Amino acid sequence: MSRLLITGWICLLAMPCCFAADRLNVLLICVDDLRPELNCFGKDYIVSPNIDALAGRGFRFTRHFVQAPTCGASRYALLTGRYGPSGNMALFQRADTLRKDPADVPPSMPAWFRKNGYTTVSVGKVSHHPGGRGGADWDQDSQPEMPDSWDRHLLPAGPWRHPRGAMHGLAHGEIRENTKAMDVFQSAEGEDSIYPDGLITEEAQRQMRQLADDSSDSPFFLAVGLIRPHLPFGAPEKYMGPYRDVELPPIPHPQKPSGQTTWHGSGEFMKYNRWGKDPNKDEAFAIEVRKHYAACVSYADAQVGKILEQLNALGQRERTIVALWGDHGWHLGEHAIWGKHALFDESLHSPLIIHYPGMAHPGGKSDAIVETIDLFPTLCALADLPMPGFVDGEPLTEIIQSPSSADVSGQTAVSYAKAQTIRSDSHRMVVHPNGFVELYDHRTEQGETRNVAEQQPETVTSLTKQLRQRLDR
Repeated sequence: MSRLLITGWICLLAMPCCFAADRLNVLLICVDDLRPELNCFGKDYIVSPNIDALAGRGFRFTRHFVQAPTCGASRYALLTGRYGPSGNMALFQRADTLRKDPADVPPSMPAWFRKNGYTTVSVGKVSHHPGGRGGADWDQDSQPEMPDSWDRHLLPAGPWRHPRGAMHGLAHGEIRENTKAMDVFQSAEGEDSIYPDGLITEEAQRQMRQLADDSSDSPFFLAVGLIRPHLPFGAPEKYMGPYRDVELPPIPHPQKPSGQTTWHGSGEFMKYNRWGKDPNKDEAFAIEVRKHYAACVSYADAQVGKILEQLNALGQRERTIVALWGDHGWHLGEHAIWGKHALFDESLHSPLIIHYPGMAHPGGKSDAIVETIDLFPTLCALADLPMPGFVDGEPLTEIIQSPSSADVSGQTAVSYAKAQTIRSDSHRMVVHPNGFVELYDHRTEQGETRNVAEQQPETVTSLTKQLRQRLDR
């Protein structure tokens, strides 16, 4: 990357925008481990009225894929608009480089908005560590995960004592110390605040009120990160109630795949207390796990509702762009996986919903394949900010404004973990470091269960070329 070009960006960022007060606010809601397990994405057994309502007046991308099936790397892509490292420390690695040689690091999304006149605030889990700090308990001010990005970055830990405790906290301040002793799911009686997301939502509402008071001086960029439905699956009992007697559909392709794949043994899930049960061998237990995940989705949905209700109460709805984004998917038994970290669709497919005032197609949707890196330039376009020339993504505004006429042919999504993958309209290809190739044809019933690489060599060649062009820039 050109040092001269980045120096030019830094100079541009130093110039405040004279018209910032006239621009739309941005509310970015990040939900951890949220697969498209929502009513508005076709899961009619899920209770998600608030996100459904947002989708009803906004725009859904039904085939949004993340860059990595793990929190840190996926959030790196979101917050930089760029492909990057595949591990959870991706943003901390960027912070180290930024401290040593700032000319080599383009600005983050919040930094770009901040230098264009916005007040930027994050609450909860927006970057990998809730509150955006490092240290043993993730609370050291001297170790920001995203330097020069936020005016305020907050995590109200309450009885969980610190951000590390809140990240995996269960009811009433229970902190994960010995994972084997912590239940993998829980439904405790009480209000939303007995779990960490209740406090995150309350703080987000407080920050929104403060930002609205200051909005005459500058618009705001408020990012709110909800932890659930991340493990352990803990939510107030009232959210489990609707699922007690519901009949869930069968798990599609629940068998462990044969041959070389990115399958894993669900280590993150299996290390919790499971009362000696294995969901791959115990159907009743598998159903319980899925219902508790659903309860966590409904709990997160309720927090989204409170945040959006506050936006309405402050009269900011018609002045604010709202984006709801899931940081990756999560297997609920598909391919015999209970977790993320694989390069199947279930790990990489997550919701993306965008709403802004005066949009032409409220309630619209697109089946175009889009990526997380597209959100940064999209929000810039909608907020009328200068377009960042250093991002790898493309603005999605044409699709939103004219979904039937937008050219979405040939679009693909690239992701990476221990291997690299590309998803096209009809296929998913995975290339392993040793050169082994998985190719799955989504036009067939087998989908991602039958490797057809040997039968379709032309497709392998074409997708390999596209993958290299995208990642070898």
